[in-house]
Amino acid sequence: MDPPTAEYDIIFAGGGTTACVTAGRLASADPSLRILIVENGSSSKDSPLHVQPARWAANAFAAAQSTTFSFHPSNPSAKLNGRAPPALNANCVGGGGSVNAMIYNRAPPSDYDDWMRLGNPGWGAADLLPLAKKLETYQAGVGDSTHGSSGPIKVSHTGHETDIAKAFLSTAAGFPRGRSFTEDLNDFRTCNVYGKVPQYIDAETGRRSDTAHHYVYNQAHNQNLCILTNARVSRVIFDDEKRAVGIEYQTGGKSSVMQTARASRLVVVSAGTYCSPAILERSGIGAKEILEKHGIPVVSDLPGVGENYKDHRVAFPFYLGSENVVTLSGWTSEQDEDFQSQWLRGGKGLIATNGVEAAIKLRPNEKDLEQLTSSFTSRWETFYANAADKPITFICTLAGNPLDLPHVYGVAYFTTYPMGTGYVHITSADPFSPLEIEIALLDHDEDLLVLRWSYKWSRELARRMDTYRGELIAGHPKFPEGSQAECKEAKGPVEISAAEIEYSAADNEAIDEYHLANAGMPWHALGTCAMRPREESGVVDPQLNVYGVTGLKVVDLSIAPLNVGANTYHTAILIGEKAAMLIARELGIAEV
Repeated sequence: MDPPTAEYDIIFAGGGTTACVTAGRLASADPSLRILIVENGSSSKDSPLHVQPARWAANAFAAAQSTTFSFHPSNPSAKLNGRAPPALNANCVGGGGSVNAMIYNRAPPSDYDDWMRLGNPGWGAADLLPLAKKLETYQAGVGDSTHGSSGPIKVSHTGHETDIAKAFLSTAAGFPRGRSFTEDLNDFRTCNVYGKVPQYIDAETGRRSDTAHHYVYNQAHNQNLCILTNARVSRVIFDDEKRAVGIEYQTGGKSSVMQTARASRLVVVSAGTYCSPAILERSGIGAKEILEKHGIPVVSDLPGVGENYKDHRVAFPFYLGSENVVTLSGWTSEQDEDFQSQWLRGGKGLIATNGVEAAIKLRPNEKDLEQLTSSFTSRWETFYANAADKPITFICTLAGNPLDLPHVYGVAYFTTYPMGTGYVHITSADPFSPLEIEIALLDHDEDLLVLRWSYKWSRELARRMDTYRGELIAGHPKFPEGSQAECKEAKGPVEISAAEIEYSAADNEAIDEYHLANAGMPWHALGTCAMRPREESGVVDPQLNVYGVTGLKVVDLSIAPLNVGANTYHTAILIGEKAAMLIARELGIAEV
């Protein structure tokens, strides 16, 4: 699978989740196709860091020191008191699907119908449901008609259930503000109920189930499917007719020789939400004023390139657990050896879980809307009220913590449709120069209100869990001295029927300050090469063709025109499956 030549039929500039899906499907359908995947990062094949589920936490919590992630500084924000949260993307074959938390969380159907209504026929929920079934083997119980039984990606409840998840669900059953329960949080209908969270983990082997291993690495016998790692794409090459005919890339850092690979049929930019628009801009596709500023000849004037940047907003309040609680953090060397042995024997034990096993996709009721205040009314009425499948926040357990402390866990949350929209642009024609990224994290007060409400709700659940021994003070708001909301250690949980904490105006301000100082992005970035009509700042059409040129498509989460109310991995796989069908049709391949 090493590149033997500089001539190919299809070149993928980027080797993330969607690239693996699309390239793998096409290679399997027509093994004679010469396909090259050019990935900036390293191989993820059979590496314990990637295939052992529990390892995701240590890898992600140490992302700043990890070679499997790339950090991009964002613009300092006056709203965040000058804070500039880093934007993060995966840096390995398989992309986010090789390093993420493996949470199986499918977007609401109305999200895809919203995409379709923007002028994207073929991208509605009814169109994508067959692909959602095609991609998976559902091992998380008896699935309904929306689940698949023979796809490459395995979905299960893993080989271990943590005490944190058990306590969360037990508490939810009696929580005074409770919702009902479901056996399937992802049936494309259910919202506002508690349930177990399936994971992208093979129930039989206990391994991460990702697109790198199940679409690409499993085709090592196909010498026409090539992967080039540790190679940075500089730009797409065009002929005089503005047809994409190849790429330029470097394999030895900034000072290395620029190399060329030619594509006779198609170039696919698939480098993700941050790097795909950067490749397009360096190739002469983007807003004319940006290209001219950096001395790049204009091939196609597309002002939408790099715009429409969206992500979710996340916070991780942590709690002290009882001494018998074991999480994914704080293991001794002896524990690690024991857990490793269990996993090797049969894919079971703590290494076979991601620690995120219970959740609720939460919508407010009438009482909750009062707590969200009248400032949220307009947003609720215009966006959420008539879309019953759209949650405003996702609350889940996290059996672990970034400080690697034993017996400390989180009840985390991310808001699903924040209003802030940013951008991603190059600062130079040099592919090794930093990007300019505006994340617009908490520019809208409505987004801060949802985070505040999420904190209160999640804390009420957390302090009723039988594992609860108080708050990890460093991971919570600094409430005024004497406040009823003050964080402290505890001997045990409050009664399930205990009165909820009453927050004063000063307490609410403390919660807001906490989020302004600590909230970030959960690595769910999308939207910067939006699939919209060109006159509406679109970058690609519904066939994923880049406007103004030929022979060039974008295939990754950057094409999402609007946000999705879920973890984005499932949507990324769907985009890959859809792209494989579109490309196969154009190439005359009968089935993929």
